[in-house]
Amino acid sequence: MFYNLEYVVLLVVIGALVYARKAIDLLGSIFMIIMGVIIIFVAGVNWLFLIFVFLILGLIFTKYKHQYKKDKGIYEGTRTIRNVVSNGVVPFVMAAFGNYGGFIGSIATATADTMASEVGVVNTPRLITTLRKVAPGTDGGISILGTAAGIAGAGLIGVAAYILGIYPVLTKTLEIAVISGTVGCFTDSVLGAVLESKKYLTNEHVNLIATVCGAFVGIILAG
Repeated sequence: MFYNLEYVVLLVVIGALVYARKAIDLLGSIFMIIMGVIIIFVAGVNWLFLIFVFLILGLIFTKYKHQYKKDKGIYEGTRTIRNVVSNGVVPFVMAAFGNYGGFIGSIATATADTMASEVGVVNTPRLITTLRKVAPGTDGGISILGTAAGIAGAGLIGVAAYILGIYPVLTKTLEIAVISGTVGCFTDSVLGAVLESKKYLTNEHVNLIATVCGAFVGIILAG
């Protein structure tokens, strides 16, 4: 119990730091801490650390070419509680039920989407449904660089999941992470081009559906 409490304190400190650095707003930081505490006591601290890997990668790559993004008006800046819920609620549910396939798949999707967006936005993207060139930041826009970054991000989640002991076979964790993350990321782009661009869905809705898709693929691959 006391061993876990040390990690609860660490989680609170991290939550305070990301809020202080304006990476996540106050409500988002509080919600992140609450979800993290539950994961610690239900699934284990290693499952929480995998979410930290996603969070750290997101924070790092949000800053990538940040001045260029600001100049283009596409710098996201501070995440809100809506971002935290849309990206975090599916991994939270998967962790609560101890479903490693769905957990890895949903986090790989969130990571792939974040890295594809933050890295690929510096190139001129093409709309996933028509392949015509569109402005950076357009819903459903994809690029070779962004896609490669997304797949690499999903792969990093697979390696981290193996190192953290969430699943003991590296090839399997990589398979789950890379395939789920890639499928989920492309699902996000298709939904963005078809529905978000027409205001039928918000970005948060799209992120949530994509992580559900990634979790579903992960569950299937885990067998």
